[in-house]
Amino acid sequence: MERQLGRRKFLVYGSAALGTSILLKSCATPTTTETTDAAATGGDAPAAASGDTIKVGVLHSLSGTMAISEKSVVDSTLLAIKQINEAGGVAGKQIEPILEDGSSDWPTFAEKARKLIDQDQVVAIFGCWTSASRKAVLPVFEEKNHLLFYPVQYEGQECSKNIFYTGAAPNQQIEPSVEWLLENKGNEFFLVGSDYVFPRTANTIIKAQVEASGGTVVGEDYLPLGNIEVSPIISKIRSDLPNGGVIYNTLNGDSNVAFFKEMEGAGLTPDRYPVMSVSIAEEEIAAIGKEYLLGQYAAWNYFMTVDSPENTAFVDAFKAEYGDSRVVNDPMEAGYIAVNLWKQAVEKVGDAGTSTDLDAIRAAVIGTEMDAPEGPVRMYPNHHISKTVRIGEVRDDGLFEIISETDGPVEPQPWNQFVQETQGFACDWTRTDVPDPGRFEI
Repeated sequence: MERQLGRRKFLVYGSAALGTSILLKSCATPTTTETTDAAATGGDAPAAASGDTIKVGVLHSLSGTMAISEKSVVDSTLLAIKQINEAGGVAGKQIEPILEDGSSDWPTFAEKARKLIDQDQVVAIFGCWTSASRKAVLPVFEEKNHLLFYPVQYEGQECSKNIFYTGAAPNQQIEPSVEWLLENKGNEFFLVGSDYVFPRTANTIIKAQVEASGGTVVGEDYLPLGNIEVSPIISKIRSDLPNGGVIYNTLNGDSNVAFFKEMEGAGLTPDRYPVMSVSIAEEEIAAIGKEYLLGQYAAWNYFMTVDSPENTAFVDAFKAEYGDSRVVNDPMEAGYIAVNLWKQAVEKVGDAGTSTDLDAIRAAVIGTEMDAPEGPVRMYPNHHISKTVRIGEVRDDGLFEIISETDGPVEPQPWNQFVQETQGFACDWTRTDVPDPGRFEI
């Protein structure tokens, strides 16, 4: 069905401001600690829910190239914790957040994750942005049999029993956005991304999908994370797409600032060179400058402009806490969701003392659901959540006009069905009849 104001229904796939403070005023004050080398305990790490508090870790980049994006996720995570505490906490106990800075450095993320588990004895960790940071901490969570709630869209091709993914899998963001571009913007693509696992894996998926749909990827280039030398890429785009074409952008962090400024300076405007981004949201628009992004596109599950009572309450609460000039975005909302689903799982298991039983909590997270700011979400047995897919166009107030969205939530599919190596595979951590519930043929 066609929607008014340019909204179109597309295929439902089955398959901070830079100066943001990390301290949440008027709430349980987060503890920020210096990193020390905690002795590895081996096996299942102890977790603490002693006294009147339950400790959780919040692990994001508060410095370095990724701070432009990650600081705001800390803010929304702490807002969720504050709201839960003000409502009585979890089973009568207050949540005590312990903050650590991953410093946009992947070994540091692993070091801080180990410290939060071994030394601080947290019962869960909410954190990471880049897939490089998630891949760096995954061995720690597997060794300790601990729990990470990961709030950012990612490349899929992973399904860990130790991670709950509250951002989008590729079939909930990348694949629908490529389908929309092919239907509405053209079939010649140039791929640009940061040089690490997410952009490279995402582009493998995109190339397979574009080829299967009769399109062409004419060029592909990468920048080291944090690199701002984008002029060679702009030149390649002009050379490979002399008559215009689609640019799919998986750059992360500060590289986006230089990229969009040079795009605009080179006259590569959205009417001939539409850019679809999957890591540019409201917060990044404010940092880059809306004048460089006007008319460009992004694919997410949540935009600040979603029209629902739940989103109005979320936006109002966030602005009341951090200031009326602040904006919210998709990873921030996914971080907010993660805390609330974890709370439900703890309460499903029983009293607060059982929050140290991480196996019980892990099982209880499956099936949790909420009417989130983006719409209804539910945690599936593959540790991913259902999500509505949306495409937005940057408008002159720095927010997104939602121009396309699915009729409802799309079920998550971590193993990609366009990539030959993972076609026909699924994940279900409730299965006991397969050798590896994380990856089996269906």
